[in-house]
Parts: sequence; C-alpha cells; structure tokens
Amino acid sequence: MKNAYLAGVAFALGFASVATMASAQSLTIYSGRGEALIGPLVAQFEAETGIDAEVRYGSTAEMAALLMEEGENTPADLFWAQDAGALGALAPHFSDLAASVNETVLPVFRDPSNKWVATSGRTRVLVYSTDRVEEGALPAAITDLTDEAYRGRVAWAPTNGSFQAFVTAFRLTHGDDAAKAWLEGMIANETKVYRNNGTQIEGIANGEVDFGLVNNYYLGRYTAADAEYPVDQTHFGAGDIGNLVLVAGAGVIDVSDNKDNAQAFIDFLLSPAAQQYITLSGNEYPVREGIIPQATLEPLATVQEISPAVNVNDIGDLEGTLSLLRDVGLL
Repeated sequence: MKNAYLAGVAFALGFASVATMASAQSLTIYSGRGEALIGPLVAQFEAETGIDAEVRYGSTAEMAALLMEEGENTPADLFWAQDAGALGALAPHFSDLAASVNETVLPVFRDPSNKWVATSGRTRVLVYSTDRVEEGALPAAITDLTDEAYRGRVAWAPTNGSFQAFVTAFRLTHGDDAAKAWLEGMIANETKVYRNNGTQIEGIANGEVDFGLVNNYYLGRYTAADAEYPVDQTHFGAGDIGNLVLVAGAGVIDVSDNKDNAQAFIDFLLSPAAQQYITLSGNEYPVREGIIPQATLEPLATVQEISPAVNVNDIGDLEGTLSLLRDVGLL
C-alpha cells in the first residue's frame, strides 16, 4: 500500500513539470505494453497536453508484425514496445530522435543511434517455489536447467516477447547452434509450456512446476497482494545469459504526420513523475537517475554487475529467433 501511495503522489504532483504543451491534436500509439499499467499514463498525458491519444493494444510481436505489414500506410505515430528485440528490428522504420532525448537516460539503457528511447528497464530472473526448492538446489546457470534434476519441473513461455528477446541474446552471445541445443535440451527435459509469465508463477504456487523463466516485475504483483505467496525469485551466476537486462522503449514512426505529438509523449514518459509511476507501480527499473527505487527489487547496480555483456541494440534479429523456435517446435 505504501508503494501505491507514493506512486499516486508522484503521479498526481509531478506531471506539471512536463514542459511540452501541445494544442488539441491526435496521436496514434501501437502498444505492446498492457493497458492496466499504461492506461493511467495515457490519460494523464491527454489531460496535460490536450492531445487525444488513441492506443491500439496487443503483444509486442503482434504490433511489430502489424507495423511491418502496414508499411507506409500505417496510421501509427509511435510504437511502444515491451522489449528491445522488437525495437531493434523496427529501427529502420523509426525517425531519428534528437540527441538530447537520450541525455537523461542511463548509459546501460541508451540507444546510441537515437532511433528509439528506453522507457523502463527489467531483468530476466528465475522464479521458484519456496515450499519445494531449497536454496542449495538453485541452478548456477540457465543451461543447468537441462539437467535430469530439473526434469518436468521448469516452466517457460515461448510466445512471450521477452523470452524471445532472451533467445535472440542467447544466439548472439553463444551462437545459433548452442541456442538450438539448449532449446532442444529443455524440450527433452520436459519443460512445460505456459501462456505467459504470470501463469508460470501461478503454476509454481499451485504445485504444477517448481521453476519458471520470467521478467523481474511479475512476482511483485502477487506478493503485493499476499506477503506469504509461496514463490521467490533469483538470478543465475554473474554474467550468465539468464540474467539478461532488457528494456521497454518507444520509437517515432518515420511516416507519421504527428511526429511532434509523438515526441511530446516520449518527453512525458521520461519525465520524473512518469518514471516514478512506472517504477513503483510496474516494479520496473527507471531509466534515469533521481527516481525512488522499487524496494522489492535488487539494486540496479547489482543487476549491472551480474548481467551478461549484451548490447540491447544488437538483439533485433527477431525473425531469426522466431524461425529457430518454429524449427524446434515451440511455435
């Protein structure tokens, strides 16, 4: 409740600092981010700027595919993606942003090419049952999950955009053959397929599996409602690809006629109040300094120490990953 209160205070008081005030116009956003989190942000943006924002929601992969299909005829002005893989894949279809846009963004999250801007950070984690898994039984590396000790005990969500971004990073770091071998090893070890991150956590709590591969911010939604929820999360050993740091971010569509309004929305998302709201309400990492951290998460400095050396700008080969996932029978 305290976090929700702080987020509400920041949300209510901070948006007055947003400098861009546009006349009553429109903006079309294709969003791979869920309405439950970003709906309040969009509403506040409309109230502050007078810009009427129409949002089309779907998975990041669906929205990216739609943008590619529509091409120059797309009505979208801005794409807000849940993962950097989609941003990298669509970068050629984004307008260049001013260099100043990324000046407030922490270097670990920054796009040097200024084709898109990070709006929040997250990390891949291993969730596990606190009832059935002892600390000594936790794997040191994500590749350990193919061992016999984990047979039938692990969950994943192959259709999830962040999982696909992780596979892309695995391919980039260790090669396609190694990524394929790991996927096939996981399948052979009877890894159970779930619809998304949340259902993996619920499956652990219900006793269906003991481990899951998710993003860091999902578990907090359950523990906020029940402090005794029987699931915890951890990272693998330092440098392991399973600790991949990802970002959500936004880019302005190059064929848009409303680039100024799209830029106003990006400025809004990077404002201290919007960053505070995303951090406390979304359990994610802020992309700028001076934001109250989410107390339930490991410090960002720790995450940076244990994360693998992967440039988020280099994980744009989504199609290659989808092809691999189809090849092994996961799609």
